[in-house]
Amino acid sequence: MPLRDHFRPPLSDRRSWEGFHGGWPMMIVDGLGRSLPPRYIAEPQVHLGASIEVDVATYEEDDEAPAVAGDGTSATATWAPPRPTLSIVSGLADPAEYAVRVYDERRGRRLVAAIELVSPANKDRPEHRRAFVAKCTALLQERVCVAIVDVVTTRPGNLYAELMEFLDRVDPSLGASAPPLYAVACRSATELAPPRLEAWAHTLEVGRVLPILPLWLAPGFAVPLDLEASYEATCRVLRIL
Repeated sequence: MPLRDHFRPPLSDRRSWEGFHGGWPMMIVDGLGRSLPPRYIAEPQVHLGASIEVDVATYEEDDEAPAVAGDGTSATATWAPPRPTLSIVSGLADPAEYAVRVYDERRGRRLVAAIELVSPANKDRPEHRRAFVAKCTALLQERVCVAIVDVVTTRPGNLYAELMEFLDRVDPSLGASAPPLYAVACRSATELAPPRLEAWAHTLEVGRVLPILPLWLAPGFAVPLDLEASYEATCRVLRIL
């Protein structure tokens, strides 16, 4: 089944991209379950972000007096902190996350692979892109294989290219203009001398099938991450024809 555009009409008028992104991780887990050895376990991880609002007016208007003890003294001393030296709109990123994590149970449930499905929020502003790149960098530093799958058609940019730029590296396969749709698997090959960063990058296109990526679970041992099979299964379950 070729890749659909889940973010624009006519498909976006009939099915939400959130529903698809929420279902795809479970289908990936189901597919990996048939190829992972018993010591490895894959789990879906979906985080819808947070939107926390503080009603400042409530604190300004709620001027209750402290409780008074029987002897007329305050039962509880209220401490008023000084004014903050900085008070600005928070730039802390908490975008939605759609991912799969693979753990090695024989090594204390060590995280060995992470599959990141890019959402529009991951690409919509610089701080979100930086947070995504920082997360992938931290995983690679811990020798976790990282796969990035980006089928977001409504946001430009290539987070894999930004990851390479952050690491001060260049992938010639990206060309002069990095494609907005792509799938890539990266790993830190520490068993090589000298240690190397390896990547398997593919350009994606609407109307074409998805690739198979190598998902590295240990040095010298990888299993196939069949994106096309899990994508087709997700579309079938959600009745996306």
